[in-house]
Amino acid sequence: MSTELNKNDINSKVLPTGEDLGGARQEFNITVYTENQIGLLNRIAIIFTRRKINIDSLNTSPSEIESIHRFNIVITETEEVVRKVCRQIEKQVEVLKVYYHTNADIIWQEMALYKVPADVIAEKASVERLLRENGARAVVIRKDYIVFETTGHREETDNLISVLQPFGLIEFVRSARIAIIKDSDGFNRKLREFEQDQPGEDVNENEYLNQGQKVFTM
Repeated sequence: MSTELNKNDINSKVLPTGEDLGGARQEFNITVYTENQIGLLNRIAIIFTRRKINIDSLNTSPSEIESIHRFNIVITETEEVVRKVCRQIEKQVEVLKVYYHTNADIIWQEMALYKVPADVIAEKASVERLLRENGARAVVIRKDYIVFETTGHREETDNLISVLQPFGLIEFVRSARIAIIKDSDGFNRKLREFEQDQPGEDVNENEYLNQGQKVFTM
């Protein structure tokens, strides 16, 4: 299930209607295209805090369009709650577009780093084999420790944690989720379509600019 808030107007605050507004709680991926403004992240976070909704993952990054940023927010809620949250997010002046999707509608990944004692890797070939089987690669090698990196779904990174714990896993960190929408032509195309449908008027910043010497001659 893939839903955008409006297919015709990037500034519309109207949500589509649907028959199933409730349902069971599941993971939803909310994609928000915004202007890059100071304080917007805090205002968006407050929308979730006021509703006591836990954010499972939050990533912000530049988008495919210059000067426009992309928020990727993951929450576990019903579709009805997700729609209400998206409606509130779209009320922010700097927000251009909001979409929400289930995991089936996106391609997503998370990166994880694992710090493991170097002597364990050197002495136990089984550990190195397990790391390779899980797609891990060494990114830093020191005398006392080795840092491995993996990219995948959360279940995969969690599984590797359980594998490494008995061997003295020193440190672990995981990134926020990044996601691409499967059946999307990109926000850039929608923005161009909107500009074609509703072209802005030419603005003359100085009404006397085109009068040349008539204005500036005494």
